[in-house]
Amino acid sequence: MAVIESFKIQSDLKSDSDICRIGLSDGSMFSFSSCYLPQEYRDPAFWSLGRDLGPNEEDCCRFAASCFRAERLALRLVSRAEQTTRGIFHKLLKRGFKEACAWAVISHLSGLDIVNDQRYAELWLRSRLSRGGSSPRRLLASLHSRGIDRDSIQAACKLVFTLENELALLVSYVKKKHLEPEDDLHSFKFTLKCEGFSSMVLEDYLENLESGQ
Repeated sequence: MAVIESFKIQSDLKSDSDICRIGLSDGSMFSFSSCYLPQEYRDPAFWSLGRDLGPNEEDCCRFAASCFRAERLALRLVSRAEQTTRGIFHKLLKRGFKEACAWAVISHLSGLDIVNDQRYAELWLRSRLSRGGSSPRRLLASLHSRGIDRDSIQAACKLVFTLENELALLVSYVKKKHLEPEDDLHSFKFTLKCEGFSSMVLEDYLENLESGQ
């Protein structure tokens, strides 16, 4: 049974939690964030010097320390580029963290809006729109493959796929695929609808062709 020999605590305004540094009688010393502890262990009075830690209490403390290290890694990844929930999860597992630890970190960072799949989907769609040459179906399939849930994708699409943006995407897609409505209008429409372009945008495109725009 380990005894608490040192304990320091400081507030972390960014994560709305307390960061604790604890030293035990077995020589181990580590840091953890109180948000990863069970509620009953979050009172600083619980960590009084000289107190014996039971096996379950020590396990909770070490789990919180593991989450703290995983959180720091996740924050470094996010600082470099927007991350998805699935992406963070697999990167943490690859670094040796347990699944329970990874999910606890993701839940915490999602609650702080640091990890946000809808925001990732919106930014990703805008970057692909600027490149052109793709279709809504292919773009959405790509987001699904990144582990983005349907609700987040739909919300992002509502923000990104304005009439103007979708029309520009259609124009670039038609050009890339060398599609000609004059060859077979029915097949032309069918192909574009299968690629996820809306009927409204398709009609606008054809009207613009007829008017010479």
